[in-house]
Amino acid sequence: MTEENIKVQIRNLYKIFGNNPKKVLPLVKDGMGKPELLDKHNHVLGIQDVSLDIPEKRIQVIMGLSGSGKSTLIRHVNRLIEPTAGEILVDGEDVMKMSDDQLRDLRRFKMSMVFQKFGLLPHRLVEENVQYGLTIQGVDESEAKKRAQHWIDRVGLSGYERHYPGQLSGGMQQRVGLARALATDAEILLMDEAFSALDPLIRFDMQSILLELQDELHKTIIFITHDLDEALRLGENIAILRDGALIQEGDAQEIVLKPADDYIADFTKDINRAKVIRLYGLATATPNGFDGPTVDGDMVLDEAMPVINEAPDRTVGVTDETGKLIGTVDLSTAIRALHA
Repeated sequence: MTEENIKVQIRNLYKIFGNNPKKVLPLVKDGMGKPELLDKHNHVLGIQDVSLDIPEKRIQVIMGLSGSGKSTLIRHVNRLIEPTAGEILVDGEDVMKMSDDQLRDLRRFKMSMVFQKFGLLPHRLVEENVQYGLTIQGVDESEAKKRAQHWIDRVGLSGYERHYPGQLSGGMQQRVGLARALATDAEILLMDEAFSALDPLIRFDMQSILLELQDELHKTIIFITHDLDEALRLGENIAILRDGALIQEGDAQEIVLKPADDYIADFTKDINRAKVIRLYGLATATPNGFDGPTVDGDMVLDEAMPVINEAPDRTVGVTDETGKLIGTVDLSTAIRALHA
């Protein structure tokens, strides 16, 4: 793994909903959990001491079941929700200390948000919806129209510019929302359950569009989902919340191969491991060198198993992104990983 610049830093974040959250904060810090806080003090624990570094130009997935705090967390990043305690740093600048003008500029120019329910303006045409963020930025009308058209084309909506959102399917509406977010050229995209309202096939299609665009644009994307398959497909790093607390974070490899507890293990037990586990996570050191066939460490087991099976001694060398040998994987190791 190469060292990366951190775009967003979340530091010891707490959010308590209720009449006097500051008063009960010490109780939470002393270990009082979500059920007890609600029963005894009529306060709801939304976020509990979450710290997370989000690298630039990557997709950070935050996942968990309903009520885990994931949507609450993402709304702290652009300060739609004020924390009870903690810090949010964007490019090293504390969002909590920003003036109203600074915060307005952060939302206009640095961040865009894509919502689960699309968040489109129903009385405006597709092209007007996509232009909306540019208008807020003060971009000249002709330039805004040109840039909006570019993103309408990129998300596959050419010919629908003069339609209203209500005339489009759910998947098409979400493409409008994505085009609107991308049109502002914001460095950070906040995507809150952006695809969860869509049918499975349309959802998969939207995931594919996002991944294709990300390969080109390299945005910092914070993606909220409750779906593990979606998290594993999209997330370069995954953080899993439960009752407002961060239970585990890491790449798909770490989440699947080394679950932090039974809660995470239960999450991952039914997934197709062959399509998630990559060879770099299984490679063991080869002290005396290796002169057999080599494969890229990013190859998933589903693709690698035939190669390993046909290799001499059923063993392949595993290389990093520079082509350097980092170890070997044999067939028995691969099989154990599939059935762990």
